[in-house]
This record gives sequence, C-alpha cells and structure tokens, in this order.
Amino acid sequence: MDCKVTSFMQDLNSLNVDNLQKWFNDDSKIWIPPAKEIQGGGRIMALFRAIFRKYESIEWSESEIFDLGKGRYFYETVSLGTIKGSGSYSNNICTVISFTECGKIKSLSDYFKDTSSFKP
Repeated sequence: MDCKVTSFMQDLNSLNVDNLQKWFNDDSKIWIPPAKEIQGGGRIMALFRAIFRKYESIEWSESEIFDLGKGRYFYETVSLGTIKGSGSYSNNICTVISFTECGKIKSLSDYFKDTSSFKP
C-alpha cells in the first residue's frame, strides 16, 4: 500500500502544484516547519508554491516506508537541492502521512533532522 506515498512523492518531485492539487481537499492539514500547520487545499498549494520558489532545485527521495495501518504511513526522506542565493541544501526528514479512504491526504507532518537552513 506504499504506492500512495510513492505516487505522492513523484508528484512532489515534479515541482508542479497542478500535480499536487489532486492529493488535497478543504479538510487536508499539513505541517512543514518552519511554517505553522495549515488546512485546506488552496492554502497548501500556496505553501508549496512558496517552497518551490525558495529553491533553484530540490528533490526528495523517500525510503523505508512503514505502513502504520488505517491509511497512515511513516517514511524517511532525503531532501537535496540548492537554495536561491544560499548554496546547496541537504536534510533528512521523517514524515507521518495519513490518507482518506478516497486517497486524499488527510494530514502530513514533516520532522527535520536539521532546521538551521530555515533560520533567517
């Protein structure tokens, strides 16, 4: 059942919010530090647009997907890229994600190993 996670990550790596819209609805919640938790597909797409603008390039590579049951998964990711005006970026991320029965993302929470690149 990890195909939902893999499919979502493929759409995320496209860096195209049009590919991500199908994953979220008005009830979806997402927390990607340093931003606060937000809810709703439109607000989530705005967050992804802002994230994508921050980087010259970025790519996520997921591994070790664990099925927690009831549509919930835990997975590890390595994020690599180049922050505009700041140079290369690399981080390890753990994510907890849950899906509705119809395949929408109900909630997604990221936990970063290193948050120093997010400080002004």
